[in-house]
Parts: sequence; C-alpha cells; structure tokens
Amino acid sequence: MALERPGARLDASAPVLRGPVTLPLSRDDIRAAHERIRPYIRRTPVWSLPKGTLGHDGPVSLKLEFLQHAGSFKSRGAFNTLLKQPIPKAGVAAASGGNHGAAVAYAARQLGIPARVFVPEISSPAKVEVIRRLGAEVVIGGLRYADALAACGTYIAETGALSVHAYDALSTIEGQGTVALEWEEDGQGLDTVLVAVGGGGLISGIASWWAGRGVKVVGVEPEGSRALHASLEAGRPVDVTVESIAADSLGARNTGELVFSIARAAVDHVALVTDTAIREAQRTLWRDWRIASEPGGAAALAALLSGAYRPRSGERVGVLLCGANVELSKLGEII
Repeated sequence: MALERPGARLDASAPVLRGPVTLPLSRDDIRAAHERIRPYIRRTPVWSLPKGTLGHDGPVSLKLEFLQHAGSFKSRGAFNTLLKQPIPKAGVAAASGGNHGAAVAYAARQLGIPARVFVPEISSPAKVEVIRRLGAEVVIGGLRYADALAACGTYIAETGALSVHAYDALSTIEGQGTVALEWEEDGQGLDTVLVAVGGGGLISGIASWWAGRGVKVVGVEPEGSRALHASLEAGRPVDVTVESIAADSLGARNTGELVFSIARAAVDHVALVTDTAIREAQRTLWRDWRIASEPGGAAALAALLSGAYRPRSGERVGVLLCGANVELSKLGEII
C-alpha cells in the first residue's frame, strides 16, 4: 500500500511515498503467462527514436503494441484467461468498448471456443465490425460500457459462460503484464514508461512487472475519463462520469478493487490529457510515421507531446502505443 505523509492529502498528479510493495501477482506469474500465450501472440517491436525527436533531449522508445493481433494489447490478457482455466459448454462472454471484445473474439476463434461480446452503443462501428468478423456474437448492451458490463454479468449468471473481464481480473492483468516483460528484454533500459489507462488492467500488469525495480510507471487518462486518477485521489475506487473522444477504449467508469490496489502500490502517478492533446498525438503519429492510431492508443504519447508529463533532462522514456482500431474516415477528419 502507498504511504501518505501524516495529515497530507493524496495527490494523484504527484508521486506518492511508498513502503515495501506487496502485490497480488509476481514477475514469475507474468513469466508463466508469457510462456502460456507466446505461441499465440506477436512479440511486438520496440522502436528507439533519436534524441530530440519528440522535443525531449533523452532517449525515447515506443512499444508498438498496436501491431498485436486484433489491433491492441488486449489479446494478451484474453489468451491468458482462455488458456489458464477450463472453458464451460456455454463458452466465454465479455463486455467491451471494442478492443477487448475484438481480442476475446480473436482468441476464442483461434482456440475453437464460442464467444459472446456485449458492447455499448458508443462503441466505434469499426471495432464492432472487427468483433463480428472474428466470429463472436455481438450484443448491444446499453449506452455506456458499464451498461454492457451489467448485461454481460446477467448473461453469465444465466448460462454459466466464463467471464473474460477487460481489466479487473488476475488472469487479464498477468497477460497484459507480458508487454513489460518484452519491453525490458528488447529495450535499451528505461527510467519511466507512459501507459494509457482505461479500466487499468494494462497499467496494473506493467506496474506489477517493474514494481520496486527503479522504473517509474505513469498512467495517462483523458481529462473526461479519469477513473484511476479519481480513485487515487479519493483513496478508494469511485465512479466517474465518462466524456472523451477516447471513451470507447479508455471509458471505464470504475477501475475496481484489484486494479486500484495494484495501482495505489506500484503506479507513480496519473497524468491527465485533453482531447485536443490526444487528437494532436494522432496527427503526429500519422504525419511523422504513418501510424494510424485510435484516440486511446495515442493518449500516452499525448502526455509527452503536451507537457502533461515533463521528463527530466536525459530521462529514458518509454511510450506505449497500445491500439490501432480507428475508423479511417474519422482519422481523416482529424489529420
């Protein structure tokens, strides 16, 4: 658990004093997950940029996780969940704003498992089409992600289908943590990594891998979708209102207890970025490298470009580019 100064208010925008870190999963758990899923995932590359490329005088590396199967890191957690436990006759079910559903659909198809995915009305049509194309049954479960999650829970209770949670489950977090394992093995050494936060499964896995090892893990959330930031500020998981261009991937209303406990112990702080900064990061990715990124996938870069995170001179910074499921017509409007 994070330790607070006596009488001090917990500020989610600044580092927190910590004692010994005790987490519900270890590096060995993440290594085991990587061995389990390795035959089914892509080992995505790490791209080292020349100093000064993004206005920072130190080295910057990009983990190109948008090249993962189904267009995002989510395939890691989906495969780990499906491979780690018995699958009931009813198959698997998941609630998703889009990327998690696509990952579950992809993993289920590869393993020959029936899947049903509940999506909210705000989901990108492009993402919903990917889920259908990958063979899962799609059910519209309400306006927002929380509504789809509730509908999915009802279906699981009625049928006995296996729940594949998008973020607040150990098997999901273990799988997402394999991003950090690869990054450490393939990178040039890091002082800080910037990670976009939706429900928090990705940053929980990454922070668990680097906990107590001198790498600062910084979350990045849109100002209009700040579930982890608000929870760290409140000292407990809290519900937030979600309004952001990245809501279909970074739109969780509440992180949940498991994610909160890991983040409070092992995440340095959460930086907030505006929708305008996210759009500018999308433009930069396309203009400079022809990378088509969805808003959530560009959020971590937005923190560096906008100054929401300001590295010290020479700091070795890693930026996770986590999702590529963007409607090209919308990207065209932005750029």
